[in-house]
Amino acid sequence: MKSLCAVDGVSCAGIKEGKYGLCLIKASGTAAGVFTQNLFAAEPVLLMKERMAQGRLDGIIVNSGNANVYTGERGMADARRMAEIGAAALGTIPDMIGVASTGVIGRFMKMEIIERQAAVVAGKVRSEASAEDEAAAAIMTTDLFPKHACAKRDGFTVAGITKGSGMIAPNMGTMLGFLYTDAEVAAPALRAMLTCAADRSFNRVVVDGDTSTNDCVFVTATGTRGPADPGELYDALEEVCISLAKQIARDGEGATKLIEVRVTGAEHEEDAAAVARTVVGSSLVKTAVYGEDPNWGRIIGAAGRAGVVFDPLKATVTIGEGNALVTLARRGEILADDLVNPHALAAAKDLMKGETVIFGFDLGAGEASATAWGCDLTEKYVEINGKYTT
Repeated sequence: MKSLCAVDGVSCAGIKEGKYGLCLIKASGTAAGVFTQNLFAAEPVLLMKERMAQGRLDGIIVNSGNANVYTGERGMADARRMAEIGAAALGTIPDMIGVASTGVIGRFMKMEIIERQAAVVAGKVRSEASAEDEAAAAIMTTDLFPKHACAKRDGFTVAGITKGSGMIAPNMGTMLGFLYTDAEVAAPALRAMLTCAADRSFNRVVVDGDTSTNDCVFVTATGTRGPADPGELYDALEEVCISLAKQIARDGEGATKLIEVRVTGAEHEEDAAAVARTVVGSSLVKTAVYGEDPNWGRIIGAAGRAGVVFDPLKATVTIGEGNALVTLARRGEILADDLVNPHALAAAKDLMKGETVIFGFDLGAGEASATAWGCDLTEKYVEINGKYTT
């Protein structure tokens, strides 16, 4: 698949050896980033929060296998050294290199691995689909599949790769995202677009309720295709971010189903987002989806504790979409129950057998809406995380 390398001016390569991986992405232009809100931010995150104020990058170096978190001065020195290694490989200066890490927290970096892998990858950087496959695989940890997305428009392209599978919750999760466009856009505008797009995508994914220390999403605009309509550019960026966010949710650790929660009828978008995130993050909702049990009481229970004020007697909860839509309860009336309407309940159960389960929740309070994504919670999640560092 060629998405990242479909953007003019972008080339990359990667390597994966057991749990250790490294990728290099070369692209020069205006740049912006968004980062974890965890107080224990990783050393590379702390470094990049400072450096991204310049609004430009020439490339990025990423490693998997070690998160470089809570490592103090030594960890910061290692993050700076990674920038030097990336700069030497991509022919620029360290200040123009983005640095990102993912893996186990609280372990010092094995810089000899970074040095060796970077030397190998540097000689393979190219703008080909196979190179992008290498890069996407290199940054994976517990991911089961690489994640790519691309949105082509008349005159420009937006594309990206990401990794993420567990420790996923607003805001962002154990995810790294690298987005690119060949449109020309100033850094402040690019930053505003990324912040909004991330809020409507990565910040609405909940796998397990934990927020990582290493989350970061970078976007670089090479500008080789010239200026683009700001609205069209934002729409393409949001499209790519949502695609990647949904892929993260579908690949949740141990997951068997993607959950999509669409909240409508809210007074404000922030209210709709809060309800959607709360429902999709509920362990009771997640386990019900895993068990294919249309227990809609868990949905209204989660919605009611989201911190949003609305009238419960005006709310409606549904499952499915289009012609395959079942209304479970509407404005205080139960519509799917063994006693009231067993056929509707049976239809709801059938809808839960698919790989994607869609819940709708209308607050009956306004015109705003928001969608959040997550996955079911299975025994496999415990198995994966119970043995993560071994």
